[in-house]
Amino acid sequence: MNCRHCNTPLEHLFIDLGEHPPSNSFVTANRLSEPEPKYPLKVYTCSNCFLVQVDEYKQSTEIFNEEYVYYSSYSSSWLEHAQRYADMAAHRFNLDENSLVTEIASNDGYLLQFMREKKIPCYGVEPSTATADVAATKGIESVRDFFGSKLAEQLRHERGPVDLLIGNNVLAHVPDINDFVQGIGIILREGGTATLEFPHLMRLVAERQFDTIYHEHFSYLSLNTVGRILSRAGLRIFDVEELPTHGGSLRVFICHEDDARETGGTVTEILGRESAAGMNTLPYYDTFQAGADAIRDDLLEFLREKKREGKSVAAYGAAAKGNTLLNYCGVTTDLIDFCVDASPHKQGLFMPQSHIPILAPETLKDRRPDYVLILPWNIKNEILRQHGYIADWGGSFFTAIPELHTI
Repeated sequence: MNCRHCNTPLEHLFIDLGEHPPSNSFVTANRLSEPEPKYPLKVYTCSNCFLVQVDEYKQSTEIFNEEYVYYSSYSSSWLEHAQRYADMAAHRFNLDENSLVTEIASNDGYLLQFMREKKIPCYGVEPSTATADVAATKGIESVRDFFGSKLAEQLRHERGPVDLLIGNNVLAHVPDINDFVQGIGIILREGGTATLEFPHLMRLVAERQFDTIYHEHFSYLSLNTVGRILSRAGLRIFDVEELPTHGGSLRVFICHEDDARETGGTVTEILGRESAAGMNTLPYYDTFQAGADAIRDDLLEFLREKKREGKSVAAYGAAAKGNTLLNYCGVTTDLIDFCVDASPHKQGLFMPQSHIPILAPETLKDRRPDYVLILPWNIKNEILRQHGYIADWGGSFFTAIPELHTI
């Protein structure tokens, strides 16, 4: 395997999580006895550009299909994040009825609905049929395709260049990252802005967030590496913000290379922090495997101890990251009885490999588990706010990353 950005042979292992089914390939009851396809989840660090990446064992066209069940709108905190972004962008970039906004991976219209409320012309690009159908019910048009240079050429010709291009948590999902970024340069108007949000690799390493590694994520990104990839396409990062989302993310503001806007000091500051931490050297990436193994051992010890004590354990949130965690640890229904999730699209299904049943959140009140493992720890506060009632029967929430912690 060669680096998907610079084509350097990949020889430096970042982490090997074994073989996993795709983390959003939930199982129906009538298929529980069937074998599940599994793919290696082995991640490498490029010794030249330091892009951390997994091989494309499963094609993205197979992942983001009509059975894809991730809907952004079922997290209230993510909706609030999207609304704040729309307010900021409309003001900062003077967007109005004469502007054009496009979001790549627009999902169920969770963000563009706020642009539409402001009467700003917009459309999404979303390959997953089911989520695009939901967006349509909100009046959001979706181009049902994968974004890249070819589609960018077509959209620019048919609809014109865009003033604002949005890509939240999509850059990590594209196997051909160079073609994707080239498409941004093609469709973006001169003087226009693109913004991309992605989990910051520095936070992933520092907080041992190995559960955010799964087959939908082909790349794990630092500011330095993203800047290099954009530069090859004639684009430049002129500003950056640090965000709390997804365990610590960056929002980069992008323009054409010759744009008059100056590069802000925050860009230089974060690049300096990355360099000082050693992110531009291979030794920085050497200890990640040991950190993941320690989390696995601690979680298994906790769950087995509670089992011996006769305590019941459930999980909250059938998230992709939760499936990576449970399957790497080898957890099944012997240690966790059930999982609850707010999305009706997941309720009634079973988690891949572990076959833990996914039920409605009301099940917590009915079955009163002693402990509830929060799998999407990035929205921990939202979950605690909504379901703090488990304390009424002496129940406790707990998380496993970056370390085992009972709440």
